[in-house]
Amino acid sequence: MNVARPMNDPHAFLNPPGWKRPKGYANAIAATGRMVFLAGQVGWNTAQQFDSDDFVAQSRQALANIVALVREAGGKPEHITRLTWFVLDKKEYLSRLSELGEAYRGVMGKHFPTMTLVQVTALVEDRAKVEIEATAVVPG
Repeated sequence: MNVARPMNDPHAFLNPPGWKRPKGYANAIAATGRMVFLAGQVGWNTAQQFDSDDFVAQSRQALANIVALVREAGGKPEHITRLTWFVLDKKEYLSRLSELGEAYRGVMGKHFPTMTLVQVTALVEDRAKVEIEATAVVPG
């Protein structure tokens, strides 16, 4: 087992020997602590209003909403173990990776948990271009 952090650390990034290290996400994380499950967050503000129809701006806000909820549970961005992204347009996601990466690091720092991206035909909120679901494990 190739572990990126010591096993006594509450979170260990796992990568089997011989596997290429992923860029921008983790293949697996082993974690110990209090599990926190977050509902999908869209890119609206605390009043549940969209300040922008821009994909990257909505992604940044959705991530900020996730971090705020994790902090409410006593955690930090580095305690987030999984993000599942639901996007309306995979091509827009891919074409804006540079901007998205900058926005991501502005909110999450250089913490890259396990991630999945799914393109969907619609989201419940009509103005939403992205919804991100998260799981965190906050050390006890």
